[in-house]
Amino acid sequence: MRTNSIKNIILIAGLTAALLSCSTSKHYQRGTVSTDGLYGKTTTIDTVTMASQPWRELFTESNLQKLIQEGLDNNPDLQLAIQKVAEAEAYFSQSKAALLPSLSANGKGTYIRNPKSIYPDGPREVSTYQLSAEASWEVDLWGKLRSSKRAAYANLLASDAGKKAVQTRLISSIASAYYTLAGLDAKLAITQQTVKNNIDLVETLKVLQGSGRVNGAAVVQSEAVRYAAEVTIPDLQQQIREAENALCLLLGRVPGTVERGKIEEQTLSSILKTGVPAQLLDNRPDVMQAEYALMSAYQTTNSARAYFYPALTLTASTGFVASDLGQLLDPASVAANVIGGLAQPIFSKRANITRLKISKAQQEEALISFRNTLLKAGQEVHNTLGLYESSVQKIALRKLQLDALIKSVDYTKELLTYGSATYTEVLNAQTSLLSAQLNNVNDQLQQLNAVVTLYRALGGGWK
Repeated sequence: MRTNSIKNIILIAGLTAALLSCSTSKHYQRGTVSTDGLYGKTTTIDTVTMASQPWRELFTESNLQKLIQEGLDNNPDLQLAIQKVAEAEAYFSQSKAALLPSLSANGKGTYIRNPKSIYPDGPREVSTYQLSAEASWEVDLWGKLRSSKRAAYANLLASDAGKKAVQTRLISSIASAYYTLAGLDAKLAITQQTVKNNIDLVETLKVLQGSGRVNGAAVVQSEAVRYAAEVTIPDLQQQIREAENALCLLLGRVPGTVERGKIEEQTLSSILKTGVPAQLLDNRPDVMQAEYALMSAYQTTNSARAYFYPALTLTASTGFVASDLGQLLDPASVAANVIGGLAQPIFSKRANITRLKISKAQQEEALISFRNTLLKAGQEVHNTLGLYESSVQKIALRKLQLDALIKSVDYTKELLTYGSATYTEVLNAQTSLLSAQLNNVNDQLQQLNAVVTLYRALGGGWK
């Protein structure tokens, strides 16, 4: 009789396992968003993208490479993101374990003294000793636990994509900060050279004043122009200090100086490969993270649906039970039982309905967020391409302007010596040259940062 009962329960378990293929859950299918036109009117079928290029191949300057590696090793935000991945891994491991039976071991001793008024013929004292093991298994008929596992796995992938997003931002931030520092150094050097040139001009005007060819106003005004340039030097030095400290923060180090090269030594590829917009789905980490969040919400909705269906639980226990501790491990004291239970929810105070409605709303929120993240990514790529093209045009025109202004300064100085030009013309030419030189540095920074931004916008830096 006992053997037949166990066989029947095993048969029920086998039939239950066969029903696992009848799961109500559905698999996530990509195709909920369109990538057409994400880069504006720019159309390309070339799938080569600079996002696939390792950061060491893009940033070849040795000082910058050392700083980027230091940032990857020590940046606090990246270290926090790594710990988030570790947390997600732990939750995923727990979700996988939910599919397995639970097992527990128990040891118990009981002493009861019965009142004589109720048990006049005994027994008055009863002792029971028990040593047992119990296993319980919820059979995942409708995919509730498997959907939860898939949701946890999607969360793990989203955390990993989040870490990659932090890494790409970190690399681009370090590169941009480095170029900003190099640009400020260049502006400081240009301003200092301009001040030196102005000092020379003041001395020249003093000599000309002595010969009666210019008046005192020329000397005084030239000195004012000199100090107007010189007064900007402390501000540039403070900007350099702040930029160094900002870069040190990215590197996870205390404030201090940063070893760096000159801006003219910084070269990046002039061939920008964007690939096709659809590649953002697999290259750009924040887009990947948004899609994984959608996958997680999708599986959570599947799990919520499964709560409306019957739950089958199998429980088995075995062990030793005896009234005498010395007989506890005797074969005659062995006891066992197997229980199979099927529970169909009928009224759960709207808990299941609420769970499903919330999960559906969260799934729709995740889809909207995914679409919005993708649109922002496309917009950023399109804007950066325009920014780079603008910088190329400005650098070419700025070179022509600089050439003309340099000649203008040289000519007016020469003409001033012979009395064919006024001192104001020389001062104006030098002021215009200083402004153009500083703007030329800004143009170079714009071009460098456009390449860096495009690299990050396409998802480069984590591979």
